[in-house]
Amino acid sequence: MPTFCIDLGNTTVHLAAITDRQILWEHSIPTASVANTDSLEAAWDACLAAGHRPRGISFCSVVPRATEALRPRLLTLGVPFFQLRHDTCPGLALNYPKPSEIGPDRLANAIGAQAFYGVPAIVVDMGTAVTFDLVTRHGYEGGVIAPGLAIMTRYLHEQTALLPALDPADLAVSSGIGKTTLEAMKLGVAVGFAGMIRALLDRVRDELRNNGHNDPKVIATGGSAGALPASWLPEITFDPHVTLLGLAEAHRRWTA
Repeated sequence: MPTFCIDLGNTTVHLAAITDRQILWEHSIPTASVANTDSLEAAWDACLAAGHRPRGISFCSVVPRATEALRPRLLTLGVPFFQLRHDTCPGLALNYPKPSEIGPDRLANAIGAQAFYGVPAIVVDMGTAVTFDLVTRHGYEGGVIAPGLAIMTRYLHEQTALLPALDPADLAVSSGIGKTTLEAMKLGVAVGFAGMIRALLDRVRDELRNNGHNDPKVIATGGSAGALPASWLPEITFDPHVTLLGLAEAHRRWTA
């Protein structure tokens, strides 16, 4: 029987029914809808209607207010649920001075990388924020937090009087020099975003090597992963489900 996994992010809630590494069913809803509508219950019913009856629920959340709204709704679904946190993190040592500061989605990423890709590994999660999470044979080592693509595009517009709003999904420019304000902004964001990821990735890799680790596997996930250059494909594995897979694996370990 599958595990019903819920990754509650700042903007979007990703849901999936997972058995081993197989995604049997998946769906997304806005985070804001968790408290105000029956969208979670509707998603659960859709999963059941697709023929997948979960044995349990595994979730993580980076939005405390939404977590408070989610928990009573989970009680109505009639199966036990597990919340991944720093103090319920089976099989992953936390080599971190203040474990309570680690986002639970980052723990799910680390467990997903540890279980399905091996260590050392770096998970680059490109959502509302960009996070780099490092996991080695010693466990979770920490990482990096940087602004995400949507934040970069929105900030330029909101903090200036004349610059227009950008669509994060439409940043393509044919030239290397912008001939309009819009082209100049698109270049700054698209090239700047990829350059930020490259600089951070190189820094983190060097740190791991300097500490005696082998070259890490790099797993990219999140809604903005498609903004990375195609030429990076040989060195990066794109896995849109690594967070959900980590939740399923954490649940398996917790109930074993």
